[in-house]
Amino acid sequence: MSEPEFTPRRAMSIHAHPDDQDFTVAGTLAKWARAGCEVISVILTSGEGGSNDPAHEAGYKPILAKIREGEQSAANKILGIKETIYLRCPDGELEPTVALRKEVTKLIRRHKPEAVVTGDPQAVFYGNGYINHPDHRAAAQVATYAVFPSAGSRLVFVDLLDEGYEPHNVKRLYLHGPEKPDTWVEITDTIDLKIAALKKHASQLKDWDPEKMICEWAEEEGKEKGMKYAEAYKVMILEHEEGHD
Repeated sequence: MSEPEFTPRRAMSIHAHPDDQDFTVAGTLAKWARAGCEVISVILTSGEGGSNDPAHEAGYKPILAKIREGEQSAANKILGIKETIYLRCPDGELEPTVALRKEVTKLIRRHKPEAVVTGDPQAVFYGNGYINHPDHRAAAQVATYAVFPSAGSRLVFVDLLDEGYEPHNVKRLYLHGPEKPDTWVEITDTIDLKIAALKKHASQLKDWDPEKMICEWAEEEGKEKGMKYAEAYKVMILEHEEGHD
């Protein structure tokens, strides 16, 4: 099933580190934002572990966190993202705890997105050259289970009701990086924004230009569906909305 034309009215992107969404789903988010969707970006850590420079001791972590948050905010501005939320969990130590799921559940109930975008919580190995970062999987698991069952279940995290956070049912969950995608979003008109957003992460990219790799990835993902550039997903349709396909 391929539904590249679906555009939510409000969407939430949930990822572990600054730059995660820009490597993966930024073309989709920019496309939705351009079409009038309100996009909220949730970053669970500030990426303060993202340096192997021997000159950077432990005291550098708060400095790097501030740098990386600034880079993500600048990237999100390019994409047209309405709001960026940093939860500031420890980078490299992210765990899919009940407490974190509750925090993400609260955000979903507060902002009421129609669609949530995150990684595939089952993805561990990509080919034989990349092991998925455990923070990525933890973020994806938290996001997935916050979407269902937590966000829509009245008797899960009942104290959220006392705070005024009523249950909310997310209609679609977009998982990037699945072994078998079933939905493709064409990003031919927004891949330039994706690349520009990614280039804002200068602390991570250094002198490397990601344009060639991003174009090759998007070309490969779009090839099966005759799209020049695409991002591929497994999409869980949790609630059907008549006339909004």
